[in-house]
Amino acid sequence: MTDLKEIINTQRIYFRSGTTLPVENRQACLLALKQAIRDMEYEILEALWEDLGKSAGEGYMSEVGMVLEEISFMVRHIQKFSREQKAKTPLAQFHAKSYVKPCPYGTVLIMSPWNYPFLLAIGPMVDALAAGNTVILKPGKDAGATSRVLTRLVEKTFTKGLVFVVEGGREANSRLLEEKFDYIFFTGGKEVGRLVMEKAARHLTPVSLELGGKSPCVVDESADIPLTARRVVFGKFLNLGQTCVAPDYLLVHSSIKEELLSRMEQEIHRQFGEKPLENPNYGHIINEKHFQRLLGLMEGEEIRIGGKTERRRRLEPTILTNVTMDSPVMGEEIFGPILPVLEFQTLEEAMGIIRQYPAPLALYLFTKKRAVKKRITEEIPFGGGCVNDTVIHLATPYMGFGGIGESGMGAYHGKAGFDTFTHYKSLVDKKTWIDLPFRYAPYSARNNKLIRLFMK
Repeated sequence: MTDLKEIINTQRIYFRSGTTLPVENRQACLLALKQAIRDMEYEILEALWEDLGKSAGEGYMSEVGMVLEEISFMVRHIQKFSREQKAKTPLAQFHAKSYVKPCPYGTVLIMSPWNYPFLLAIGPMVDALAAGNTVILKPGKDAGATSRVLTRLVEKTFTKGLVFVVEGGREANSRLLEEKFDYIFFTGGKEVGRLVMEKAARHLTPVSLELGGKSPCVVDESADIPLTARRVVFGKFLNLGQTCVAPDYLLVHSSIKEELLSRMEQEIHRQFGEKPLENPNYGHIINEKHFQRLLGLMEGEEIRIGGKTERRRRLEPTILTNVTMDSPVMGEEIFGPILPVLEFQTLEEAMGIIRQYPAPLALYLFTKKRAVKKRITEEIPFGGGCVNDTVIHLATPYMGFGGIGESGMGAYHGKAGFDTFTHYKSLVDKKTWIDLPFRYAPYSARNNKLIRLFMK
């Protein structure tokens, strides 16, 4: 069994050696990782297929390619991100230089889930290494094949003083959370997220939590229906809906409901075939427990499209209609290829439904109306989202990705990811050739006047 205290101590010694501080060293380790990923690409994609049934195309697009993009972005920008930043100096502090110095936290723990087991492990690790930290990486247990590949990838590329992978399930999580880290980055469900925050609080360790929620997809009567159908089907059934930002329920204006559902059925067949369960590129649910939970959410509901199952935990793209707010499928995040549909007559009615749930990780709106876009994006709290598309807002290094409220805290990707794993020291370099005396006691009437002159 891994001696965690020994590994963490090894990483602290490595960090204190200053090896991670030079920008050139950070760039070199990221370039080495990029080459190792290219060398092991076939193994990575095979593991994703074994764990989730992802085709090579989907595995590259939604996981490997996004990691390579993040590495390329960081290599190009580390130099700029790592520079000291000048700040203005108040007149009362004359003469001095004020600046902000980006510094890594130290040894960080990254805990990743099973649904995007490569992207959600290596993506934040890239940001942490770019910022100059050492990393303990804990992959999701249920994606065992990918977890094993991640371990080989890391061992091939880094010393254990820089990156170390801890495999395992709840026992491994519990052991890790008893240790003291300088930062914890967690992606997963709310229940475990609360536990992570509770354990981190014992050491006053800062955390980022990437969680989830019931992400709505609102379609008003002005939407481009064929395009809406195509993009909703793509975003919902990517990775069989096992995506934290997948549309969790569809809120559609009653006047276009039938036309939209008809188009969505066509799109399901176009994207996955007339019989999706016969499509070898259509994946499967991660495990039996999750599969049975999804079947339970469909019980007693009106299945408009799909609903069929097959061996190896495969479930057709499924759309449920005549769903109510009391339906079990509306009581939890679905995390599977099931899309319940609710109708609305007015925008206020749609917004009222969304507000019955905690702030979601994502929100999607299909409309041609500027006023509708303005109201929804300004008045409804959510982590991030798209107007007239789904899920693509997270596929960029140029914006941060994260939740709000119960859907998470903190953000990453690109500069936001560098910032997450960086402490910015505020510094004043005071000159010695002059010393303004009025700040020192005793505070005479004259000194008080001078203080008021400078500070107002």
